[in-house]
Amino acid sequence: MLSRRDFLKLGSLLTASAVLSSCMPIYRRLAGDLPAVPWTALNERDFMALNRLTFGARVDERARFSEIGLQNYIEEQLAFDLIDNFDCELLLNPFKTLKMDANELEGISNGLFDDYDREMAPNELRQATLLRQLYSKHQLYEVMTEFWSDHFNIYIEKGNCFYLKTVDDREVIRKNAMGSFRDLVWASAHSPAMLVYLDNQANEKSHPNENYARELMELHTLGVDGGYTQQDVMELARCLTGWTVKEHFWLGDFVFNEELHDTGVKNVLGRMIQPSGEKEAEQVLEMLVAHPSAARFIATKLARRFIADEPPQVIVEKATQTFLKTNGDIKSVLRVILLDGLPLAQPKYKRPANFVLSALRMLNAETDAVAINELLLRMGQSYFNWTTPDGYPDHSEAWQGNLMPRWQFAFELIRDEIAGTKTGLKSLMDVSNVDGLHDEVDAVSSLLLGAPLDLVVRDGLIDSVLSAGATEEETLQIVTAGLLASPAFQWR
Repeated sequence: MLSRRDFLKLGSLLTASAVLSSCMPIYRRLAGDLPAVPWTALNERDFMALNRLTFGARVDERARFSEIGLQNYIEEQLAFDLIDNFDCELLLNPFKTLKMDANELEGISNGLFDDYDREMAPNELRQATLLRQLYSKHQLYEVMTEFWSDHFNIYIEKGNCFYLKTVDDREVIRKNAMGSFRDLVWASAHSPAMLVYLDNQANEKSHPNENYARELMELHTLGVDGGYTQQDVMELARCLTGWTVKEHFWLGDFVFNEELHDTGVKNVLGRMIQPSGEKEAEQVLEMLVAHPSAARFIATKLARRFIADEPPQVIVEKATQTFLKTNGDIKSVLRVILLDGLPLAQPKYKRPANFVLSALRMLNAETDAVAINELLLRMGQSYFNWTTPDGYPDHSEAWQGNLMPRWQFAFELIRDEIAGTKTGLKSLMDVSNVDGLHDEVDAVSSLLLGAPLDLVVRDGLIDSVLSAGATEEETLQIVTAGLLASPAFQWR
């Protein structure tokens, strides 16, 4: 029996080996003489596409994809509400704070009820988020929920956001993730969590605060080059005076306070805004969501998430026009980006959450998500923990350092050393119909990388581990951990 130190040493050697040291993914077409495995063989393009539509495809998702094809799979995921997701929702029942309103959440966070404390709401939200991404059959919906959570980023530790974000996640992001962009912006603008995070609860006529107005234009709608000016920001901030959050009865709810509102005439983006109280800012919201710059900005960000760090302009342009024609219907824009864009997809480096989730999902792991969230914090992507309003970066360069926590996760996962987490590697092998270590390694590499390793490479890795005294079971574990930690698995 290898010690943990020996296991990590062998695994590190495998990870650093030349055969896995390329800086881009290893995608090879599956040969026709593969051993029979319970997951369907996918070519390079389909493997990449499926892993953009999910947080790492499970074996049943691979089988479904192969059965109905890319277009039907996309349509099936777009109609997510028709897919039975009862088991995942049942898993979330113990998390009582997910369904509470702001007033209730404030009470439990301040210890007004037994067995509750300040950290309960944010911890349950983080745990539930990971479990949904891991176990939900609504994978594209969860991918989009993550996308909008980044787009309308809220740092959960700022002020009362530690409990207000739970309501925002439920009523803003999750409710509208596959609806219309207009409804998303409208809900976010009325979200107490967003107003607190970007200081609009302190925006009143004697001391206008421009923070939310600026980010509403720069990050939420038009983009930094969207054609607005500093004067537009200042005028929009005036429109938003009095948009605040209740501090007493129905604590944490949105309220418009007329006494704090600047009642003068404003001019935003060349349009005169006549005094009308709360409706002034709402009139500007309608202008922003229908603006061509907003259409292009959102189309570009979606194309970047699903296709490439530098997405093809032909796809961006088509998605932009679809956005404008459909008044920002998210499903219609997605349909263009996915159907026309995925065949053009380029490798993207996995962000920490995607790396961890893809390993857990592909290996059919079981977890309570508690320790996994702690590991994500070490990797730099704890949920709702990005301090600035631009959200977690979505380009490969931002994440290509800090590999040690990823390697450590891979080896601890395979050894079942992560608290509350157990991989399904053994059960996968039990039903794979493969016989012998070499076929098992083929099956695992096909599962994780889309194709088995070259025979010479595979045999060399197996021989090197066996010669160090590992059993066949330990060898499979070490090779599997090495594949998870390899540069090849860092890309999707």
